[in-house]
Amino acid sequence: MVSAKTEELPDVNTAREFYSKYEPKEILGRGVSSCVRRCVEKKTSKDFAVKIIDLTDGNNQISEELRLVTRNEINILKEVSGHAHIIELVDVFETSTFIFLIFELLKRGELFDYLTEVVKFSERQTRSTMRSLLEAISYLHSQNIIHRDLKPENILLDDDLQLHLSDFGFSTKIEKGQHFTELYGTPGYMSPEMLQCTVDENHRGYGKEIDMWACGVIMYTLLAGAPPFWHRRQMIMLRRIMEGQYSFPSPDWDDISTSARDLVSRMMEVDPTKRLTAKMALAHPFFQQVEDTSRYSSKPFNPRRKFRVAVYTIVAYRRIMAQMHQHRPLKLAVAARDPYSVKALRRIIDASAFRVYGHWIKKAANQNRATLFENSSRADQRKLEELEEFAAGMHDDGLLMSLVPSSGNSFIAQPVS
Repeated sequence: MVSAKTEELPDVNTAREFYSKYEPKEILGRGVSSCVRRCVEKKTSKDFAVKIIDLTDGNNQISEELRLVTRNEINILKEVSGHAHIIELVDVFETSTFIFLIFELLKRGELFDYLTEVVKFSERQTRSTMRSLLEAISYLHSQNIIHRDLKPENILLDDDLQLHLSDFGFSTKIEKGQHFTELYGTPGYMSPEMLQCTVDENHRGYGKEIDMWACGVIMYTLLAGAPPFWHRRQMIMLRRIMEGQYSFPSPDWDDISTSARDLVSRMMEVDPTKRLTAKMALAHPFFQQVEDTSRYSSKPFNPRRKFRVAVYTIVAYRRIMAQMHQHRPLKLAVAARDPYSVKALRRIIDASAFRVYGHWIKKAANQNRATLFENSSRADQRKLEELEEFAAGMHDDGLLMSLVPSSGNSFIAQPVS
């Protein structure tokens, strides 16, 4: 639970240096001991994000451990400054009770939030996102740094949906041949070898490979719209992670290419010595599927050819639009028996479930998108009863239906004559 104290702005007299340069604005996010706000640089009127870390604990005692962890994060951020896919630390202010970290403002927010909007990514989107993430991880590992807390919540997006890796609070330097045994990160993204350290005191520990396992979990989640490991009892989920018990169930993976599945499998290899490195992953065939535009640029300009292409484009556009309005009939009996098997309905069901229940419900073996979200209050039972009454009134096995686009991303059912 977030303390109300973390949302209070520090007194001006205790942070004069920060207030002299920046003006804090609305809250963008909250943490256990920190609060992120938009702030404006007074000299340039440029927007930034400030992470205000309260160093006092519940007893109003200064936490020197938190101060050391934050300073470690600052040092790592300064060391990796300038990389295109790592968040930029702009400025730092420190008082006896607060630390202010000034970052570039990434207005599209977390990849996590964007994923809730689109439900899941196409392979093209996944290719772009994972390439950026792996480039950032490859750079970190080349600098002997491991992140230890990779997840969609710690990946931010700018206005162009370009990825920026953030939250280096658990990051650390690692020497060649060095291994760690401490437990860090989020359970669903922890690697088997990290979890083994908690049950085997003689385990040698983990290294950079844990970041690659988390990359595999993230890629799986982007493509399927659900995490690879889930169970209501966390201990069973953790056991599945340690044993690498995951699958590519139908229908979520029916349209996913073999190369995408292979890359996920190679990053989620239980044996860390056989797991792909970031550099090896970037060389995987999945990332070689790019458009070759160089052959077009060498051709001389031909106005007749350009006109012909424009005509063909218009004709194709008109045909596509005509097809969009020719809705394929769908028997209500089929939709009632197994609506999740209908591709057109599947995404609507996934998105609607979140709005109704406050968390995601996925119909797939050993999967549940609820692990991506904290449970919120349940929907009002009266609304559910109204929906059930409406569905009962529409139930007619002989009725033909057509899916017609409505407002937003929803569809309405209309009888076909």
